[in-house]
Amino acid sequence: MQPKLELLTPDLIDHVLGEAFYLLETHGVKVQDAEARQLLGEAGARVDEANEVVYIPEAVVRRALETVPREFYLYNRFGEPVVRYGGDAVHFDPGSSGVHILDPETLEHRPSQTPDLVRLVKVAEMLPQYAAQSTAVVCNEVPKAIGDLYRLYIVLLYSAKPVVTGAFSAQTAHYMFDMLAIFAGGREELAQKPLAVFDVCPSPPLIWSEFGARNLIDLARARVPAQMVSMPLAGATAPVTLLGSVVQHAAESLSGIAIHQLAQPGAPIVWGGAPAIFDMRHGTTPMGAIETAMIDVAYAQVGKSLGLPTHTYLGASDAKVVDAQAGLESGITAVIGALGGINMISGAGMLDFLACQSAEKLVIDAEAIGMALRLLEGVRVHTDTLALEMFESIGFRGDFLKQKITRQLFPKEQYLPSAVLDRGSIRAWEESGRPDTFARAKARVRELLAAYQRPPMDPDQERELRKMVERLALQAGMDTLQTAERNAGRQACTG
Repeated sequence: MQPKLELLTPDLIDHVLGEAFYLLETHGVKVQDAEARQLLGEAGARVDEANEVVYIPEAVVRRALETVPREFYLYNRFGEPVVRYGGDAVHFDPGSSGVHILDPETLEHRPSQTPDLVRLVKVAEMLPQYAAQSTAVVCNEVPKAIGDLYRLYIVLLYSAKPVVTGAFSAQTAHYMFDMLAIFAGGREELAQKPLAVFDVCPSPPLIWSEFGARNLIDLARARVPAQMVSMPLAGATAPVTLLGSVVQHAAESLSGIAIHQLAQPGAPIVWGGAPAIFDMRHGTTPMGAIETAMIDVAYAQVGKSLGLPTHTYLGASDAKVVDAQAGLESGITAVIGALGGINMISGAGMLDFLACQSAEKLVIDAEAIGMALRLLEGVRVHTDTLALEMFESIGFRGDFLKQKITRQLFPKEQYLPSAVLDRGSIRAWEESGRPDTFARAKARVRELLAAYQRPPMDPDQERELRKMVERLALQAGMDTLQTAERNAGRQACTG
């Protein structure tokens, strides 16, 4: 039995959806893309063109919900389905779009660059706890015009796992589709076996910007999975109550589904988000707060009631270094998300309200994720009797270590962490130099980087990818793509 955490009763879910539908029909949603407004208007919504507000009847949304796939898979570069979106399947990926990296030697937050992204990708590639990669940090030395596709380029070069990513502009989104299609065999094949899911964000409260709505439409027509990331901020850009924020999340997501499915019925889309409470004392958005995690589980429960694939942002911390606070917030929220049965949980490795990434935190978080996934496996029956046969011939001696079945079953019953977690004796700890968790994490990162081997890639596909990105980089004023990327790979290996 997979253990579950549910915060809403069925009646309360119905109430949330009822208020969300009421908001869409009476308050309306601001839709700043003309084609999206046209699609909604032709489907039966009332459109106020002057103010770009659309009033969407429940029936329009209900029809859209009928065509959303209840599950789909992401594939790795070898064509294998490795991530299931749907039901209570749970997967993790690193947090994305950090603008800083935590320097493991100085503990300073500095602007992230290509070597940092390469290092993060290599570490995540080596850790089985991460089912997918993310475009984890912004490469600040790269022109913003190609920053999104360049991040995807780096991930594709160094990883075979599927990718959680996102575009910064409508134009580059299409380039990113073409990059992925190189490995799928074409756009049609990419639609059948997607290698990535793209985050799409409404703007709170109840706004689909021109780019956000356009992104929904383009993803739908390309049949590349879209992952809505609604971000109500309780008490600031959303109602202060947790339930009020869940209602806003539902309204933003339902309107996004309507736009998406009207553009292409049956295209895959995910009920996701990255909400938070607003800390009234500091004016910050604590991603590690228990209330933030509660909003996430609650909105995911609403999405599950509609039969939709789910996503959230948990497993991150608001701490500035990898300390006790980072472990507390990241571990607790990762477990909460897993118990919520959320299909993809993003956020591992992140500090400082999602602004900073850390490879060392990534390996620590992997241990919390391993524990969370073990918890989801529940208590299992391995033997004909629960304990009786193990007591045969044992007498009153504590000799269970000698039993063959102990040796057979302990690896199945126990999650066995890496050396990042200290389970040795105090004598062993002292003899090893009394390292703390961060020191052990640094050693683990070095170990993973030393063992990393770049996944095989078809030479023709690699040449096509490089040629495409080099052309786009040159147009953006970046003429040293190959040199920068190769140097980054060498620095990441030694970093």
